[in-house]
Amino acid sequence: MTEAVKATNIEEILRYTSIDELYGWEWEYSKEIEIRGKITRDVIEEISRVKKEPEWMLRLRLKALDLFYKLPMPRWLTGIEEIDLEELASYVKPKVERTQEWTDLPDEIRKAYEKLGIPEIEARFLSGLTAVYGSETVYSKMKEKLEGLGVIIMPMEDAVKKYPDLLKRYFARIFPPSDHKFSALHVALWSGGAFVYVPKGVKIEQPIEAFFFIGGSLEGQFEHTLVVADEGSYVHFIEGCSAPLLKRYSFHDGMVELYAARNAHIKFTTLQNWSRDIINFNNKRGIAKEGAIIEWTEGSIGSKITYTYPSTILAGEGAKTSNIVIGLSNGPYLKDTGSKAIHAAPNTASRIVSKSISNNGGINIYRGLVRINKGAYNSIANVECDSLILDDSSMAYTYPHNQIEEPTATVSHEAKTGRLSEDQLFYLASRGLSEGEAKSLIVIGMLKEILSDLPLEFVSILNRVIQLEFSEVGGVG
Repeated sequence: MTEAVKATNIEEILRYTSIDELYGWEWEYSKEIEIRGKITRDVIEEISRVKKEPEWMLRLRLKALDLFYKLPMPRWLTGIEEIDLEELASYVKPKVERTQEWTDLPDEIRKAYEKLGIPEIEARFLSGLTAVYGSETVYSKMKEKLEGLGVIIMPMEDAVKKYPDLLKRYFARIFPPSDHKFSALHVALWSGGAFVYVPKGVKIEQPIEAFFFIGGSLEGQFEHTLVVADEGSYVHFIEGCSAPLLKRYSFHDGMVELYAARNAHIKFTTLQNWSRDIINFNNKRGIAKEGAIIEWTEGSIGSKITYTYPSTILAGEGAKTSNIVIGLSNGPYLKDTGSKAIHAAPNTASRIVSKSISNNGGINIYRGLVRINKGAYNSIANVECDSLILDDSSMAYTYPHNQIEEPTATVSHEAKTGRLSEDQLFYLASRGLSEGEAKSLIVIGMLKEILSDLPLEFVSILNRVIQLEFSEVGGVG
């Protein structure tokens, strides 16, 4: 057994510099069910049958499929010509029974999570964890004390059957399938993900995490996460994403919906480090009621192409949102990211911060929206876009869009683009740093302020991933 396999701490793992030793090519794992081919009504019905879903969910899936074929391709998309939905597996069920013990998982699946340090992180820092491999949840557990408080943390497929009234009220309502073609595709094919309900007044001190892993080429992953925080409650949800090096591409089309009731507070953090073979769509939207707070932090490091725009509808008076998006494009890869804040009530406040880093021919695009509806009196919105370009072959673009219908609103936008100079590199080289080490140090310094609220372990992980990105090895997912 190699040292890389023995290591379970993420910082130890990232010290290794052999891609083949650390991840190798895609994982070989046993599959119980794999559905490929044209996405038809028969395919949707088969997925629903395998999952033993209630009739209302099948109807929702079929309605979404109909919308998928009717809706046009979004005009802002570029570089996705490689996607051939008919050759992708739209549903992959690993040959494994879901468990609450890591030792019960097959070796090829358990080792994937161990190499990422997930079991150790769960034991030390988390209130609950859901792990999805391919299309299905393979591990799910929460701390016993939360059950006594009435907290619900469970795989989404279980929640559909156990809590139908709650799911009918929120599932695909905050982000409906009619929004665009790929949200419709997601709702038609969704599988895996997590449902979290936090009762009135309950504050969960330690974060909850869902970790998503794609193990093979030509697979589609369509997990759905729904977090409902009742009045005066608090929860921090962390989403992690990873994949090994693949022989061909795979496609991720996930969705996150957040509902923050009166005076509730939801923090949602994403640490996305897909390998360079993943085309990544992430549909994310939250609704904040009176006095509620929703905070998004999106750390987008890996993938070949990423489209993600965490958004908040400020639906209640005094609601607030903070949307922080970090996009690192190191290589000939595209990060099309941003955020949206819709002010639909008086005295609401939003802050959008975009930090993008482009290197080695990478492209970063900020695409954002601030909308303040008529009657959203005294609303305040602030947008800050900082772009750092590390070489002459890389690019960054900013496309802000403001729709202001309320004259009492205060809206500000600040954008800065900077380039790494030869003088900066020379200075750091004179202190004994390589070019890669110098670049990673500058990037970490740029992000330092916005990472201050994250748990120390996750900041440490992100720092090490960035260091690996600029090492001679490069990112591995």
